[in-house]
Amino acid sequence: MDHKILGLHHVTATVDDAQQDLDFFRDVLGLRLVKRTVNFDNHNVFHFYYGNEQGTPGTIWTTFPYGGWGVPVGTKGAGQIGATSFSVPVGSLDEWRTRLAGKGMAVGDGPSRFGDASILFDDPSGLSVELVASGRDARTPWVADGIDPEMAIRGLHSVTMHVRVPDASVRFMTDVLGFRVVNEMEGRLRLAVNGDEPGKTIEIAHDLQAPTARNGLGTVHHVAMAIATGEEQRRLQQDLWNLGYQVTDVLDRQYFTSIYFREPGGVLFEVATVPPGFLIDEDLAHLGEALRLPPWEEANRREIEAGLPKVTS
Repeated sequence: MDHKILGLHHVTATVDDAQQDLDFFRDVLGLRLVKRTVNFDNHNVFHFYYGNEQGTPGTIWTTFPYGGWGVPVGTKGAGQIGATSFSVPVGSLDEWRTRLAGKGMAVGDGPSRFGDASILFDDPSGLSVELVASGRDARTPWVADGIDPEMAIRGLHSVTMHVRVPDASVRFMTDVLGFRVVNEMEGRLRLAVNGDEPGKTIEIAHDLQAPTARNGLGTVHHVAMAIATGEEQRRLQQDLWNLGYQVTDVLDRQYFTSIYFREPGGVLFEVATVPPGFLIDEDLAHLGEALRLPPWEEANRREIEAGLPKVTS
């Protein structure tokens, strides 16, 4: 099957406090807040989108801050994305160590694999975050105040999905989604699609003894892959239905359309379109500054704004 998956689109996590999330991903890691909106399934919860200047697919990290809603801390394990990795330039990891340590964070060496040096740390909600040094990332970064351009994050590097047995997941990703295995070591495989540079890879870590994952605070909810058009998205949806997979309807996420399904190892996948993007309701200079709501929620703006936690700009 040829479905022209272009690479990663975004990664979405369930986090705790909204202000802590902004302070960390915007102010410490230096990502641009490209959209502040609400969770379309619970409009009393923010949905923050971070990325490069325009929020280009492959650079996007998104969060649902569920602090105060009684959501328990999640369990990391099989059937879930474990670590989210961001791409930074070769030679910048020491600067990142210093910056993160200066913010009181414990930083360790990332797992040794495939020749890529990395550092690993937890965000304020307990998410596993990795910075991977790559000399093969030509994407232009967003350069925030206080971040040297030579160390700025270029975008997503990859994600690590955890399963107990990898065989069915690998077959699905290669036969249906068009990935290929590009590297392998004990307990881990690297798959890539449409090339193998940063932003186009997913790693599968496998362990028969891995606990069962449970979504909650401090866990990744899903990983999304990019597809060029709605027509190609619908063709993939039909093929998945024909293969017996449970797939959602096409859902309007305002800035892209999405379908969701679980791969054989239980990890929640999304396939999202590239258009229309984040410029449909804000100009480039002011992305992320104001609360944006989908048209069907505008009538509820006053109620929604009153129910959201207060955050600093």
